[in-house]
Amino acid sequence: MKLLLSASLGLIIAATQAAALETCRFIEPKAEREACYHRQEQELAAKRKPAPTITQSGEAKTFESLEQMRRDDAEVYRSIRGICNGC
Repeated sequence: MKLLLSASLGLIIAATQAAALETCRFIEPKAEREACYHRQEQELAAKRKPAPTITQSGEAKTFESLEQMRRDDAEVYRSIRGICNGC
């Protein structure tokens, strides 16, 4: 069921993009047709831009510090467990 749904969604998206490409082809005035192609190129270029990668941003540093604190807490709990059993 999910495969059928995803396949039909993919076909709809592909058909929409193909229809947009075909509409420029049938525009009679050359200037308008070229403007249409130019807009499509800009849209495709915007879609192709890669997503920015996380490089030691504030969030990445915070995440690393939280992981380090969790490791430290785990070591402390292990050492305390060995010291006091049933005190």
